[in-house]
Amino acid sequence: MVLNYIWVAFFVIAFVVAVCRLVFTGDTEIFSAIVTSTFDMSKTGFEISLGLTGVMTLWLGLMRIGEKGGMIEVFSKILGPLLHRLFPEIPKNHPVNGSIMMNIAANMLGIDNAATPLGLKAMSQLQELNPKKDTASNPMIMFLVLNTSGLTLIPVSIMVYRAQMGAADPSDVFLPILLATFFSTMVGILSVSIFQKINLFNKVILAYFGAFSLIVGCLIWYFVQLPREQVNMQSSLMANIILFGIIISFILLAVKHKVNVYEAFIDGAKEGFSVAVKIIPYLIAILVGVGVFRASGALDFLVDGIRTLVSLCGFDAQFVDSLPTALMKPLSGSGARGMMIDTMHNLGADSFAGRLACTFQGSCDTTFYILAVYFGSVGISKTRHAVTCGLLADLASIVAAITMAYIFWG
Repeated sequence: MVLNYIWVAFFVIAFVVAVCRLVFTGDTEIFSAIVTSTFDMSKTGFEISLGLTGVMTLWLGLMRIGEKGGMIEVFSKILGPLLHRLFPEIPKNHPVNGSIMMNIAANMLGIDNAATPLGLKAMSQLQELNPKKDTASNPMIMFLVLNTSGLTLIPVSIMVYRAQMGAADPSDVFLPILLATFFSTMVGILSVSIFQKINLFNKVILAYFGAFSLIVGCLIWYFVQLPREQVNMQSSLMANIILFGIIISFILLAVKHKVNVYEAFIDGAKEGFSVAVKIIPYLIAILVGVGVFRASGALDFLVDGIRTLVSLCGFDAQFVDSLPTALMKPLSGSGARGMMIDTMHNLGADSFAGRLACTFQGSCDTTFYILAVYFGSVGISKTRHAVTCGLLADLASIVAAITMAYIFWG
């Protein structure tokens, strides 16, 4: 429903702005530019969708190898002790513990087709423990915020889109996204813990948070110390080594569990074409809406206004061009994806704004969509502090993404 309002607003605002430009400036070409943009963006959306087929097929095949090889179970075991303490109201041996850990592990690996069913199953099991069926329980809110904070180890789709848009190294956003989403997740957990009075000074929680923070701190310190011209080269090298290491670990673990790796790859890869085809109407719809909004001059007015305000405050304003992606992300995943692609299309995939837009896209998730789907599936109408904590995580991801962008590419 939110996306419906946004999409309609794109066209209505574009029409109003175009009429004003025609009346007050005599710009007789404005409506021609708007109509032309609808054809151009339709063509761009179709070409991008078809071009996704090959790379999407590859990664879905690799993800299926990881899934059948037991990588989700490995992540579940690693995160298990932490999650047990973040959900103190859930009985230790309750089946929902497994569903939660499997959902989070699937999200971290970017396996959306496994993460969503597991998430809905976990929410249904949490509802069984919920004494007030119309009100979100504490474990429900923590689980939802962990999903909205968008902790993802492998941002597959974003790297695929960057490859399609001509990025020299599609994986160069891997580390910035990983760091930004870490801060988003930490703020989400901290905010929920404060509302729910969860003791974060538990030895296990401190050990996990301390280890994660140390790794992230060392990465940031390392890249801050590097000369500017070496940052991007070093981050790309490290990202590619990590990504290839993950792929190898998927394969080796699958071999260890006697999985037919080739057949598992083919099984997952078969979904590549159907996924690419399914997104064509959604991608074209949002790209046409964004294209009309931009061609009318409305997007430029919005961005220029924010840029002026940021400059008056004494800050560097080069991040502003990518800000529409960040503002759209909590509302609509497809809308934010359209904004990200529009930014790369107009400013370049390897521009500062293009890379930052990708970092925004990968550092958090669609808070309102996830809230509607997960809570709606079990009839929750009173969300308590879920929205507040989710939006705090979104804000943290925006600030962290901008910070990472200046460290790596500024």
